[in-house]
Amino acid sequence: MSDLDLVIVNAKVTTLDRQNPAADAISIRDGRFLAVGSEAEVRASAPNAQIIDVKARRVIPGLIDSHTHIIRGGLNYNMELRWDGVPSLFEAMAMLKAQVDRTPAPQWVRVVGGFTEHQFAEKRLPTLDEINAVAPDTPVFIMHLYDRALLNAAALRVVGYTKSTANPPGGEIVRDASGNPTGLLLAQPNATILYSTLAKGPALPPEYQVNSTRHFMREINSLGVTSVVDAGGGFQNYPDDYQIIEKLHADGQMTVRISYNLFTQKPKEELADFSSWVKQVSPGQGDDTYRHNGAGEMLVYSAADFEDFRVERPDMPPNMESDLEPVVRLLAENRWPWRLHATYDETIDRALDVFEKVNRDVPLEGINWFFDHAETISDRNIDRIAALGGGIAVQHRMAFQGEYFVERYGAKAAERTPPIRRMMEAGVPVGAGTDATRVASYNPWVSLSWLVTSRTVGGLTLYPQHARLDRETALRLWTEANTWFSNEQGKKGQIIAGQLADLAVLSDDYFSVAESDIVHLRSVITILGGKVVHGENEYETLAPSLPAPMPDWSPVATVGGYHKSREARAKLMQFCGCANNCGVHGHDHAAALGANAPTSDARTFWGSFGCGCWAV
Repeated sequence: MSDLDLVIVNAKVTTLDRQNPAADAISIRDGRFLAVGSEAEVRASAPNAQIIDVKARRVIPGLIDSHTHIIRGGLNYNMELRWDGVPSLFEAMAMLKAQVDRTPAPQWVRVVGGFTEHQFAEKRLPTLDEINAVAPDTPVFIMHLYDRALLNAAALRVVGYTKSTANPPGGEIVRDASGNPTGLLLAQPNATILYSTLAKGPALPPEYQVNSTRHFMREINSLGVTSVVDAGGGFQNYPDDYQIIEKLHADGQMTVRISYNLFTQKPKEELADFSSWVKQVSPGQGDDTYRHNGAGEMLVYSAADFEDFRVERPDMPPNMESDLEPVVRLLAENRWPWRLHATYDETIDRALDVFEKVNRDVPLEGINWFFDHAETISDRNIDRIAALGGGIAVQHRMAFQGEYFVERYGAKAAERTPPIRRMMEAGVPVGAGTDATRVASYNPWVSLSWLVTSRTVGGLTLYPQHARLDRETALRLWTEANTWFSNEQGKKGQIIAGQLADLAVLSDDYFSVAESDIVHLRSVITILGGKVVHGENEYETLAPSLPAPMPDWSPVATVGGYHKSREARAKLMQFCGCANNCGVHGHDHAAALGANAPTSDARTFWGSFGCGCWAV
């Protein structure tokens, strides 16, 4: 598109501006909203603009993910087969076999998070025998949440795990009766065994990582996301592992605004990391597209609890406070915001002891520090955070792990995991995000569905009605509320004249679709700073085209990212003679998957979870 003014007409605009909550049209000039109101006044504000008619679709501010791992995720996206949103294990395994068949040696097939066994109709993971049957020679690595990984025999050979390989601290290499590794790796509860094993696989060369990151950014653009806060990550050191994203920024190829936090990399060297980094970079350094955001989510390793609800809550070691205090003191003295991963109230309680102690010497007021996750936080600790001026960023991990939490702690305890309404009532800034790409999917609509319905991706209802959020409140947590977590309040997150012109035109109306359809929403037009960065269907030509995914065997080239059942249905309807509207396959019929259903009665198998295309 050109640099002309842009006008969007025939729209149902949700501005999230309480003074002007709804509009019919929007004009954009120089990357910012110019006018928001009636079509007549908007057209008058930009008489020579390019016009886009969105045909009465819902328009919302661009979504902001306050906790994701886009920098790491982008480096690997083109190598990963995504099972995010795939409704059955049968289909997931068909996808796996097809990818095995097209992946050349010595490359691996990797399914790295973003899904849970509970989303599958079969309510289980594949067995090692099933994986070995479809992949006898190609290494396969499948990571489920942060609790386990499944490796086929070929992968075990290339990573070198044998009878004599010792278990790492906090991890288990599961063995058979003879002591040989089976291919199952367990985080008990430390996920390092999963990370370190995955790191043994081939990496993409730099030019492919550039391509991969561009495709990942475009993928989340397709879901309406225009900004993220990157929470760092293991094996993501600064500045070495930021070269690709910084090249994309320098070349003007960013289609997502990124604020990044710095994540310490080595136990016992945390203070040295941050002492070095405070001399290299300052919070806010950068521009509106790429900027530094402070420290975390790992500040010190002794303060990091783990979120695998299949295992008992870990107690933090006695040295947690003595490790954490000098780091927090350094950050406070340098006015660095920080974020701290903390799943359990017990961890939060001890961290707050440290924060309160530092606050007596170095006031924390005005530093936008916050906890991430906080699933089991108590009312007392919510109020302590409020008193110190901190915030809480919540993610939809319970949508993926709710069943495990209920199994361990009971349905009553799960009713406030996390207690979002109580946080908001206490005046604590609260924002929403995904924690993608490993522990949960990057799809914001999974989070919005969970916030509104309280249901997991497996269909389990977690929260009573009074604890759920209405649709507007949930949307605010994904837009204007998240700007607090990157110190950008008033700059974006609403459709208001003067703010950055980031928006999404939705595939269906978020405010009127059935609750069960929220998760299926997408963006048909995504605009970043007044430029179209994603277009679908009749709007596809508005966005710049991307180069083909690299390498050519990439799963992205064939199945893309998040499972697009609704999109597939719409496209296939053009070519398919049947009128069936199957909730499981769309028009990708069961019989076309290239394998038999794992039952003698295909009609009963597929029909039991809503499929009417079993015989097609």
